[in-house]
Amino acid sequence: MKLHDLRPTDGSTKKRKRVGRGTGSGKGKTSTRGTKGQNSRTGGGVRPTFEGGQLPLVKRLPKLRGFTNRFKVHYIPVNLDILNQLFDNNTDVTPEALATVGLLGNAKDPVVVLARGEVVKPLHLKVHRISATARQKVEAAGGSVDILPVTVNKNLPRS
Repeated sequence: MKLHDLRPTDGSTKKRKRVGRGTGSGKGKTSTRGTKGQNSRTGGGVRPTFEGGQLPLVKRLPKLRGFTNRFKVHYIPVNLDILNQLFDNNTDVTPEALATVGLLGNAKDPVVVLARGEVVKPLHLKVHRISATARQKVEAAGGSVDILPVTVNKNLPRS
């Protein structure tokens, strides 16, 4: 077999429809468009959103207002009373540790610690954000707080 012997398999290709090439072709005169009417004319036809004169869907829907901020960070809130129940003294509370106990669905999600409840154990928090009151309560119990950097949208650093 040579390159000039290659042919498509039978039935895999069709001849293109040549319209407007005389009456002998079977597709002459009106060129398969029928007679008269809007769609028989050059440039005729309706726009894709036309619904026969009914108020189109694009006009029935309310206008979109505002925009979606691609850089908004959605923090997963964790309260001190939960941390006090789940972790022992001098434990490192990281996003990975929170994910293993089931507080985070994904260890890469940014975490914010909020001040609901009390903490009586010294915990070492490594989180992305913490409220001022929660930081005071953790440090009063003998713990420490480290803030992790937050990455959003293609690893652009945000804080």
